[in-house]
Amino acid sequence: MAVMHAHPTSNEGITPSYLNGLLAEATPGAVIETVEIVEAKTYGEQMVSTAGRVVIDVRYAAGSPIDLPTRLVVKLTRAVDRIMGPFYANEVAFYRRIRPELTLEAPRCFGGGYDPETTCFGLILEDLTARGATFPNTTVRTTPDDIRALLDTLAALHARFWESPRFSGDLAWVETHLSGDVAHLMNNLAPHHIAHEVEAENFKREMVQRLRTSAADLLTGTQAVQRHQSRLPQTLLHGDTHLGNTYQLPGGKAGLLDWQLMVRGYPMHDVNYFVTTGLSIEDRRNHEQELLAYYLDRLAQAGVASAPGFEESWLEYRRALVWGVYIGWLTTPVVNYGWEINVMNHLRLTTAYEDHDTAKLVDAVR
Repeated sequence: MAVMHAHPTSNEGITPSYLNGLLAEATPGAVIETVEIVEAKTYGEQMVSTAGRVVIDVRYAAGSPIDLPTRLVVKLTRAVDRIMGPFYANEVAFYRRIRPELTLEAPRCFGGGYDPETTCFGLILEDLTARGATFPNTTVRTTPDDIRALLDTLAALHARFWESPRFSGDLAWVETHLSGDVAHLMNNLAPHHIAHEVEAENFKREMVQRLRTSAADLLTGTQAVQRHQSRLPQTLLHGDTHLGNTYQLPGGKAGLLDWQLMVRGYPMHDVNYFVTTGLSIEDRRNHEQELLAYYLDRLAQAGVASAPGFEESWLEYRRALVWGVYIGWLTTPVVNYGWEINVMNHLRLTTAYEDHDTAKLVDAVR
């Protein structure tokens, strides 16, 4: 039986013994004999947000399943920061308890674990580059066709869990925007950090001033929208669908990365955040209504007979923007993704907030 070791916070702890402990439950029969570090990125390097990523090459022992890749990605805790524990626990739960039943595009997971005492975690994931994946961000133009590919994936996810009775059964553990450890972090701990970000970063402060609001007002507005949308049809959300948490594959498919904010909620949360961060301002203005209609059509084709109509969805789509402005990027330090990506996401979100008169829509549900 494999022995589970403490989850490392750097590549130094990624040993065959540690990896075999993660593999034991999810990938029975797999035994790694040797491991070589190919690349390691930790917090503080651009494109690394809330966790580190280490690319490894492994050699398996005789008798291991023959279909296992020899290049893997290990996702691990950034330098110990207990505040991030709910994110880590949530993502491990997704990969261990939900990902195995999904056929939609998301990274394959070969093992994972979370230690609530240390708040450290580890996940062994496929290296998506082996399938030719590319990873878009706001520095490269994304087309409406690219967005449709990801909306296909979102519609498949949302349809599978639409108003599911499982949320009162085997999926009762899935958190909401209003309750759970992640919700506590976002609603009670993150506001202090966001207030600091707005005060410390001139561009963030002036983005908020441009909207004629404040961090405190955006917080109460976000919470009001979450309460309101919790009374609308619920499904399983990715929860953090900014463009940088997606990938594109040859042949037109697209998938979702980084499931730390997975949550039960209203689908326009995912749809708006992706479309608004995924397209240039001009492309978003010209195509977002047709893209929303496309998503609703795909949802119906996937079997959701009770899908909301376009007008209701369009209203809530525009209202959901407040989360992206407040939580999505005001909370994100520049060190996570670099200046250009950080500023571009703010620009796209705040411009849409003005275009859609989101402040008025939020006030209507306070």
